[in-house]
Amino acid sequence: MTSRELVCRTLEFDSPARIPRQMWLLPWAVQQYPEPSRRLQRDFPDDIGSSPSFLKQFPHISGEKHTPGTYIDEWGCVFQNLQAGVIGEVKEPLLHDWSRIEDLRVPTEALSVDTNKVNEFCASSELFLLAGTCPRPFERAQFLRGTVNLFMDFMDRPTELDRLLAILHGLYVKEMELWAKTDVDALYFMDDWGSQKALLVSPDLWRELFKPLYREYAEIAHRNGKYIFMHTDGYVLDIFPDLIELEIDAVNSQIFCMGVEEIGKKFAGEITFWGEMDRQQILPNGSLDEVIAASRLMKSSLHRGGGLIAQCEFGAGANPENVRAFFEFWEREAT
Repeated sequence: MTSRELVCRTLEFDSPARIPRQMWLLPWAVQQYPEPSRRLQRDFPDDIGSSPSFLKQFPHISGEKHTPGTYIDEWGCVFQNLQAGVIGEVKEPLLHDWSRIEDLRVPTEALSVDTNKVNEFCASSELFLLAGTCPRPFERAQFLRGTVNLFMDFMDRPTELDRLLAILHGLYVKEMELWAKTDVDALYFMDDWGSQKALLVSPDLWRELFKPLYREYAEIAHRNGKYIFMHTDGYVLDIFPDLIELEIDAVNSQIFCMGVEEIGKKFAGEITFWGEMDRQQILPNGSLDEVIAASRLMKSSLHRGGGLIAQCEFGAGANPENVRAFFEFWEREAT
């Protein structure tokens, strides 16, 4: 089987020849552990990749995202970064005052994709390929408005909040529709919705404001014969039934902070778990035996003739030997 076939059969619970794998190699890991990073990529090549954006018009950005200093992104959000290899934080949001919303510049350069080059790239690869864009309406609203302001907006519900979400969603829908017409295998979106122990907002508010946005992304994907993938960090157990209802094909979430066995008992066989190995405790601090035990727990709890991707983030603080032990386990446990 090609990597594309492996992932498709995993998503369909159709007994792939082996469990597909993917490593998220963050800039911090490449900078801190260049040689172990190279060997990991060589020994355990990914089954999932992403198409480059192939933009004809370059977005207006300034600085480097993962280096200390100031980085200005395509929306004009100013990130201050203190540590190499990770992204910084927005300290002064653009929309701290709602009067500035009409001056907000929407980065329509994201719609200048050279779809011919995307399709050529897809034809040249046997990987399962995600679109080269990633809508994130909740997180983008935080960057633009500021987290404290946005959470107060959730309580006060000014009309400008609806206006902001409409602006964001309007661009994201156009991006999704554009990429859905290319030869990528799946569309992809993200928003981090959990703290360590609970959702950041009530499930009812999430369902009112954001679930309809995600529903449209999923419908665009499925209407065009694509899968839909989602990433969301933190404790999001309360909205898993909603993600299944939306027919999200694969979700990348922190299953260990929610309880792997618990989440497996409730939802295994209904959605594909796109990883992930615990990067809070086990990857940075665990023994090799603990990595193996956690990997075995993932497989027994979540794999049902498919429905599980061996995904692991090699990011800040992770021990490269533990990352290697994780992928060696899945190499031995072929199916």
